Amino acid sequence: MSQSHVLISMLIAFLSFSIGLFLAIKPALAIEAQRRFYLMINWRVEPVSMQKELRNTRIIGIFLVVTAIIWSVYILITIS
Repeated sequence: MSQSHVLISMLIAFLSFSIGLFLAIKPALAIEAQRRFYLMINWRVEPVSMQKELRNTRIIGIFLVVTAIIWSVYILITIS
């Protein structure tokens, strides 16, 4: 793997980790940001069940964090 590929892969892993951490820690804020974005493009989106939406957002965040960590470890192992 070339150095630029490693750098890009690590950057993507870092972004995935950061976004996943945000989703896992602050799911209500993430849902509100999404809702406001859709209002800007003239769509009104409301979750049917906020409790389920918060749970699912947190699960997606945890999945992203775990995936980013596994990906980073794999990249570090393959370059050494």
